[in-house]
Amino acid sequence: MHNQASLQGVKLAIALRQSCIDEPYSVARFGRDLIAGITVGIIAIPLAMALAIASGVPPQHGLYTAIIAGIVIAVTGGSRFSISGPTAAFVVILYPVAQQFGVGGLLMATLISGCFLVAMGMARLGRLIEYIPPSVTLGFTGGIAIVIATLQIKDFFGLQVLEMPETYLGKVQALAHALSSWQWGDTLVGVATLAVLLLWPRLRLPVPGHLPAVLVGVGLGFGLHQFGVDVATIGSKFSYTLADGTQGMGIPPIAPTLVMPWALPGPDGAPVEWNLAAIERLLPAAFSMAMLGAIESLLCAVVLDGMTGRKHSSNGELVGQGLGNILAPFFGGITATAAIARSAANVRAGATSPISGIVHALVVLAAILVLAPWLSWLPLSAMAALLLLVAWNMSEAHKVVDLVRRAPKSDVLVLLVCLSLTVIFDMVIAITFGVILASLLFMREIAKMTRLHNLADHKRYASEVSPSTLVYKINGPLFFAAAERVFDELLAQVKDHKELILQMEAVSILDAGGLTAFQQFAKRMAKAGVRLKVAELQFQPLKTLARAKVRPVAGELEFYGSLEEAIRGEHLHEAVEN
Repeated sequence: MHNQASLQGVKLAIALRQSCIDEPYSVARFGRDLIAGITVGIIAIPLAMALAIASGVPPQHGLYTAIIAGIVIAVTGGSRFSISGPTAAFVVILYPVAQQFGVGGLLMATLISGCFLVAMGMARLGRLIEYIPPSVTLGFTGGIAIVIATLQIKDFFGLQVLEMPETYLGKVQALAHALSSWQWGDTLVGVATLAVLLLWPRLRLPVPGHLPAVLVGVGLGFGLHQFGVDVATIGSKFSYTLADGTQGMGIPPIAPTLVMPWALPGPDGAPVEWNLAAIERLLPAAFSMAMLGAIESLLCAVVLDGMTGRKHSSNGELVGQGLGNILAPFFGGITATAAIARSAANVRAGATSPISGIVHALVVLAAILVLAPWLSWLPLSAMAALLLLVAWNMSEAHKVVDLVRRAPKSDVLVLLVCLSLTVIFDMVIAITFGVILASLLFMREIAKMTRLHNLADHKRYASEVSPSTLVYKINGPLFFAAAERVFDELLAQVKDHKELILQMEAVSILDAGGLTAFQQFAKRMAKAGVRLKVAELQFQPLKTLARAKVRPVAGELEFYGSLEEAIRGEHLHEAVEN
């Protein structure tokens, strides 16, 4: 009970304390965490840059996110194996914000989303993930995967698209019109990188496929450059200016430094003028980031629990994610959450505690300080190939196919609606509509389960029931979606009968809608001269009737403790009182 309470409570750094203090932390465990952290760090370096580029900001911001948010969330979060940083799911939200508000606006939105996440954790909303059905999560993650894959076509083929439209259909049209401008050098590098990513796992080597794929892409791009074939690279697309006025191409070789998010430039290069109106425009995007961050981090934690047999603290994880997103913008970091693929790689590499997450962040930091000049040679088409694979893994196509083949039609409908809305509009609309639709369809199915059973012909009661008496058992909850139908069916059966007995032993719930329907039904029975007897009420319906001051009326509405008493008309119970 104590352990369960701690998991449901809000305790800062609970994962670190449980894994490194409550459990003895040895040199051997540190060695395993070190290897896991280095492995994941190698994976995170190209991914962080690729995701930053896809989000509409320079690549170093992705690296800063992995460093700052990776350390903060690992230290303060509630899942001991999660690896946090930029993720593909955010791309569809971050890109429009970056286009509209610039880097400064994006960092401000990240800061606000962090405050939302902390508030959600403090409000103990960590079980939020339980209320989102798989059809909804698969729908919006599949939709996000489609959008991400579409956005990578430009860099993968080296297309010349001057301005990318905001709508998905507009993006597709712009890409289709630009197909004639494809560059064979960029395409060759992208195809080669993607081929290595797909084929490398078959070798079953301990080295993750991201490293050799990126090395192949860089080598091929450098070779083509020597032969006079230009391939777009990070160095050719991005530049930086240091505080001392030094300018360079690619990634600045300096550690993350303190910067005020509101002081950074907007889309036009000038600082954003922050006022209440500007913050109000950011709030919907910030809330979307927080909701998506919460869903993805908790999903990741649940997946890791299944892989390791451990239990995470959901509320502690939300608070940790919030703190990471509050602090990261002050060092140039964008929105972060737990990355399922990197976290799973962390577990498979032998991680035992959040120390591996800290090591992963330090590896990314070392890459900035040591490898920055070399990272500028990374081809954009190779980055696009990485994200294409990320999008495919994110889509979980096998789960989608399985759900379509085996799940009820209502779940398939929710899946398709969520996927379509995510692609055409955005994730917030998709999740909101998906959850509402799933809830309505679920209520419809539950309502169908509430049925009437005729007990008059039952051999146990047949001899005792007079021809003028009907005996029915209501089986299932009497809530607003079912009550009206049930009582309408009873009205159709009453006709010339003088007495109706309702056994309500199987009615577990009577809500306000069910209460209203019952009262109207009782009035109609009294008006028709039919004596209504109710037997074997459960506690909740009994309490509901008592609060509504429903009282027995002799000859019209009567309540009995058992069905036998109701049939015989003996031992009348005035059980419904004030």
